[in-house]
Amino acid sequence: MKTKVVIIHGNSGGTGNDQWIPWLKSGLESRGFEVQNPTFPDNEIARSSIWLPYLHDLGVTEDTILVGWSSGAVAAMRYAETHKIKASVLIGACYTALGDEKEKQAGYYDEPWDWEAIKSNQQWIAQFASIDDPVIPIEEGRHVHQMLTTEYFEYPDKRHFGYPTPMPVFPELLEVVLRHEGTL
Repeated sequence: MKTKVVIIHGNSGGTGNDQWIPWLKSGLESRGFEVQNPTFPDNEIARSSIWLPYLHDLGVTEDTILVGWSSGAVAAMRYAETHKIKASVLIGACYTALGDEKEKQAGYYDEPWDWEAIKSNQQWIAQFASIDDPVIPIEEGRHVHQMLTTEYFEYPDKRHFGYPTPMPVFPELLEVVLRHEGTL
């Protein structure tokens, strides 16, 4: 059975073809993975009440790796609270609404986090954060890392991994998935 990867983009009009997503899809498919990179409904606000059921509708199972970027990382964490998945890769993750009204509307931050459930419902978690991220303060990513004991990659200069600085490729991300799945 092929390992399935679902790539979850961010909010504010993000799409399944933003930045490095098509490159990652191609790199994984060429190595035998089944990859989905849809544009999620409600991609402006990214409401949990829409995105979490949508992940279920995409057929996410315990054989699926979720790759979540920004709001997509938050969706991946919330999904893993209540569903078994194979693994997740979190890029530019946060755990609070950051005082942002749009983030509050998404509904991901209304309940306390069940960090133990997120960890126990998957085999591994990798995380990418950047000190110079203009969207997510580095303390947010560091807290997620501490709570989930992720395999953690912190950079001084990756911004928000494609925002506002274009980032058409993300070799470190591909390498992490391939290494964990034994296909490197």
